[in-house]
Parts: sequence; C-alpha cells; structure tokens
Amino acid sequence: MHIDHHPLAAEFPGEQDKIHQLKQDSARFTRLFIDYEQADKAVVRIENELEAASDVELERLKKTRLALKDELYRLIRGGVS
Repeated sequence: MHIDHHPLAAEFPGEQDKIHQLKQDSARFTRLFIDYEQADKAVVRIENELEAASDVELERLKKTRLALKDELYRLIRGGVS
C-alpha cells in the first residue's frame, strides 16, 4: 500500500498564504517547517518500505511529526514566532 507525503499546505487547507508569509518572515517557522517536512518524508519512506526502521523508531518519528505539526499550527493561528 502506497502512503503519500503530507505537505503542510494540504494539512491546513486555506492557510497557504499564511504559511508562505511565515516562511518568509519567521526563521523559527521556517526551521520547524523544514523539520516537519524531513520527519514526514522519513515516515513515508518507512511506511512505503523504501527504508527499514524498527516500530519504536517509526513511532518516534510519527510523534515528532505530530509535535512539529502542532507547533506549526499554533504559529499559523497567530502564536508568537
């Protein structure tokens, strides 16, 4: 079964302009955005069996991705950058 990448713009439809603006204006948002993308791509590679990882490592990556997504959402919704 093929698992797709979860780009942030798809996770938060209607927020593309805000995401773009934050990437330009906030170094912190940009760093978190890059970390989210890397974690998401790692999860997808493992779930698509392109890379091997233990269940513990996959779970850790998923938790990392979720924490990053939560923080990015907070910033999108107007949190302090």
